[in-house]
Amino acid sequence: MPTPAGPWRPVQTTAPPPPPADVRLRPAGWRRRRRTVVATVALLAVTAAGGAGVLTARQLDRRHATPAEAASPGSRRGPAATATRPAAPLAPRLLVVGSHPAGAALTITTPGGATRKARTPFKGMVPGGELTLSLARPGFNRLDHRLLLDRARTLDFWLDPAGLLHHCLGDFSTGSNPKQVAFTPDSKQIWVTLLGGHGVQVFSAGSRRLLHQIRLGKHGAVEVIFTKDGRTAFASQMETASVFEIDRASFRVRRQLATKGNWSKVMALSPDERTLYVANWSSNDVSEIDLASGRVRRVLRTVPTPRGLYPTPDGRRLYVAGFDGGDLARIDLGTGRSKVLLHTGGAMRHLVGDPARGLLYADDMAAGQTWVVDLAGERVRKHARTDHTPNTIDLSPDGRVLYVSNRGRNGASYYLPGPEWGSVLAIDAASGRPLDAIVGGNQTTGLDVSPDGRLLAFSDFLDNRVQLFAIPPYQRLASGHGGRASAHRAELEKG
Repeated sequence: MPTPAGPWRPVQTTAPPPPPADVRLRPAGWRRRRRTVVATVALLAVTAAGGAGVLTARQLDRRHATPAEAASPGSRRGPAATATRPAAPLAPRLLVVGSHPAGAALTITTPGGATRKARTPFKGMVPGGELTLSLARPGFNRLDHRLLLDRARTLDFWLDPAGLLHHCLGDFSTGSNPKQVAFTPDSKQIWVTLLGGHGVQVFSAGSRRLLHQIRLGKHGAVEVIFTKDGRTAFASQMETASVFEIDRASFRVRRQLATKGNWSKVMALSPDERTLYVANWSSNDVSEIDLASGRVRRVLRTVPTPRGLYPTPDGRRLYVAGFDGGDLARIDLGTGRSKVLLHTGGAMRHLVGDPARGLLYADDMAAGQTWVVDLAGERVRKHARTDHTPNTIDLSPDGRVLYVSNRGRNGASYYLPGPEWGSVLAIDAASGRPLDAIVGGNQTTGLDVSPDGRLLAFSDFLDNRVQLFAIPPYQRLASGHGGRASAHRAELEKG
């Protein structure tokens, strides 16, 4: 029987230096872990009640449920986690409830309206039927959960700091130095690249269990992307300056594509998915690979240390983020010529586009700033301030929320913990207004929003961990008074 873990405890850690990547601005931090208990998981939506955050739980739907959960009556899709009440009373069943942190006040309301009070971790026999569980702890949002207790159940909940609008569903351990996390197009799996490990790990988004380890020779991987149909993945590897094409169904490597560059990192597919663009960090160029033949069609010169890439939907332009100097450049794919649109003197890192609105977002790791480009006229303006050393950015599928991972202030070395925890910011894409903020672990780096818009995953690079959160509707974020965007700043500095 799994035992719920208590609060996180900081532990001094050291990690072997991974291959140098974004070395100049890497922060560091103390390691903290929460033990993951695989149990029935709930997606939760945050509501405001008299100024105090209240969480109302509903079961994972079949897209994210494990097979056992999908077969459970309590996993039906709908606005609430109610199940048809049995015609006859059910016999008492064993119920185990854990919480992170432990010590939450637990109220169990039975079908007849009777209540039983306890504290987590709880283990006991409870009358069967439709129950309501309420968990409360000072300094945390209250959490309410309904379930049909028709069998022995083990439930494990994460309590969120008071005011947080996103809800933590749990975390899972990874191999060494998880650099990027990426949901598959169907939102069912999370692929994690291991910069200090071997290749890519694949996890279930529903159960958070490891499904497969894809080894890419002696080295790890930097980034991973998918074709629109989800059948093919591409993983980049710096040390071999190559890209591995992987069959998603079998997890087998189909072929290894040489880039003819040096220290290859970020990739982007052309709109028709016939061409793969790869940014080569050390050779200051971008490889254009014909996927039919697997050969490099041409190598495009661009700004120093290119990283983020974004090809426009018309296939005519490719935007490039230059890390060394903070350049944002545009390559004319017809002529191959590169033009710098913005020079910040900082460290431009990541790009994400909103094709529906004709916008492009970029973040500057040195300046702690996001930018937005109106692609029609290539007008660039400041968008929002971030926490220290922003890393990966991503848009919600509706284009309304920009998520930003932040490593925190740098330490003495890029592979050792520094003075701040990492964080994830939710920013209104239109106004630049902060909507919510999550305190992460050591060097919060990789980040992705699931294509269905329900889940947020991010990696803590030096903790070898990925955290998973439920995303509330935009209307709740917009009316949430900034969530923890202000309160979280006092928690970033390590004591």
